[in-house]
Amino acid sequence: MTRSLLSRRAWLAAAAALAARPARAQALPDLHGRKVLAVTENAFPPLNMLDPRTRQGVGWEYDCFNEIARRLHLQVEWHLSSWDAMIESVRNGQFDVGMDGIGIDERRRSQVDFSAPYMHSQMLMMVRADEARFRDPASFRANAKLLAGAQPGTTGFYATARQLLGVASTSPRIKLFETFGASMQALRAGDVDVVLSDPTGASATLARSPGVFRTVGAPLPGEDYGFIVRKGSPLKAPIDAALAQMARDGTLARLDAKWLPGVSAR
Repeated sequence: MTRSLLSRRAWLAAAAALAARPARAQALPDLHGRKVLAVTENAFPPLNMLDPRTRQGVGWEYDCFNEIARRLHLQVEWHLSSWDAMIESVRNGQFDVGMDGIGIDERRRSQVDFSAPYMHSQMLMMVRADEARFRDPASFRANAKLLAGAQPGTTGFYATARQLLGVASTSPRIKLFETFGASMQALRAGDVDVVLSDPTGASATLARSPGVFRTVGAPLPGEDYGFIVRKGSPLKAPIDAALAQMARDGTLARLDAKWLPGVSAR
């Protein structure tokens, strides 16, 4: 598996722009213990997942946002939501901030505001370890019997349609699943033949199931990930400033080392 897949250019460009402000502007605002309702899914390891021992949510995004909250003096109350309801629940003010490896694109920007990107990820073709019928999008498309699994509305879903199958939105060759984990179970069972994953999800899956899955082909273009907030939310600027500070002082790199071992990030 190619490990150098989490591009740092998009994030570093955003961080550098913030860091270029005058020194007096780099001090983080004090939000005086404001309560923030944060929402995620706990179904996208290692960004967010349920720890089976403690039954608590853990992952890269948890650690990152909890650190942002510490620096800004926010009180975080965590909530769970299904992926298909998450963006709308932030848009309508039910929650203050959402995170679930949410790709920054213009369609979503019309509904919510995004923080500065905290990660950029390409998409990998995940297959069963013994797969020999195809090796890239072209050979996958050429065999009409092959099926792909995807979670509707996600970056993986749109990449499956547009980049893997070359269609505008959907196709009978895409089987839909409620979570990324469910799509990987379907792949394991042979109900589908490929699932697209970013390197974070791929790395976690390969580590949990050695010898069961592998990746094929070159990485497909991906997207920047960002936290989402309501349009015009006063939280956006402080979150961006905290992310820039965490990039400068190495905190984001330490989170990568903890949660994304073996994946080159930033």
